[in-house]
Amino acid sequence: MGDRYNINSQLEHLQSKYVGTGHADTSKYEWLVNQHRDSYSSYLGHFDMLNFFAIAENEAKARVRFNLMERMLQPCGPPPRRNPMSKTAEIHQFWNSYKIICVFNNSNTSC
Repeated sequence: MGDRYNINSQLEHLQSKYVGTGHADTSKYEWLVNQHRDSYSSYLGHFDMLNFFAIAENEAKARVRFNLMERMLQPCGPPPRRNPMSKTAEIHQFWNSYKIICVFNNSNTSC
């Protein structure tokens, strides 16, 4: 019985320490983005893989490196639209309205 709680606490520790391990609220899109970025960074870090890609694509190594770095920005395309009723959308809406109130009150020091 004690092992189960120990394993869960170890998993929570890993998830808080490393972004790529995900958590209970990780979406499919975030999970795929982490996988693609990990793969691209591994390709960039291993010189032999970079040479292989350069030869296979008939490109210069610098061009292959540049292309891999560019792909890391949005490896799976633009993020999907959020559900307007989600909790994060409500929080963003609250902070945006709070900023508007501060601008109208001209009290930038308190905001």
